Amino acid sequence: MNTHQFLIMGIPALIALAGGILAAFWTPSHSTRSLIQHFAAGVVLAALAVELLPEISREHAPDLVLVGSFALGSLFMYALKLWTMRMEHAASLSGAAKGLSTGLLLATFIDVATDGFIIGAGFAAGGETGTILALGLSVELLFLGLALTSSATAGWRIVGISGALGLTVLCFAVLGNFLLAGASHAVIGGTLAFSAAALLYLVTEELLMEAHEVEEKPISTLVLFGGFLTFWSIQLAGS
Repeated sequence: MNTHQFLIMGIPALIALAGGILAAFWTPSHSTRSLIQHFAAGVVLAALAVELLPEISREHAPDLVLVGSFALGSLFMYALKLWTMRMEHAASLSGAAKGLSTGLLLATFIDVATDGFIIGAGFAAGGETGTILALGLSVELLFLGLALTSSATAGWRIVGISGALGLTVLCFAVLGNFLLAGASHAVIGGTLAFSAAALLYLVTEELLMEAHEVEEKPISTLVLFGGFLTFWSIQLAGS
């Protein structure tokens, strides 16, 4: 890993912090937060469709490795969902203060760790994949702070959470690049397949489910596609 790659890896971390600072001065309404979550979901879907899945194909890893890694990632995220549901149930029984969903927060940290590892794997795979993923996923991280604000999580507390998210994505990007540098195509392909399952979980089981807890507006569909188009545009500009 050279200095240029490290600086690119640092962009999502800084963007995440910027999103938290913005959220400290502006608390969006429930409907606005729903639109933000739709946009972030579109970005993640685009990362899967236009960059991550094609990169997995380019690695030419054995089919069994890819299928097994994706299945393992799915089982891991399913176990995570069961665990977070149990924590939230225990919190409700104890009368804990309501606010930011513990499950969503934990899943988000795992998501950004996965994002970071994907970025590191992209640089390990070579080409412009790492740079495109770093820039594209920065859009998701910018809006995470706003999407995670609540009555109990706002002000400078959300800045701290966003800063921690940024540090997480940077650390895991460096870790991913270090561990996968010089790795075989099967290892990189399997890692990306596992990560694809984690990102798909974030979209279907967290972002969109949380977004649909409020009355959905027709424009939400356009916002979802707008998020997809934003990432795709970044990918096309970098290719």
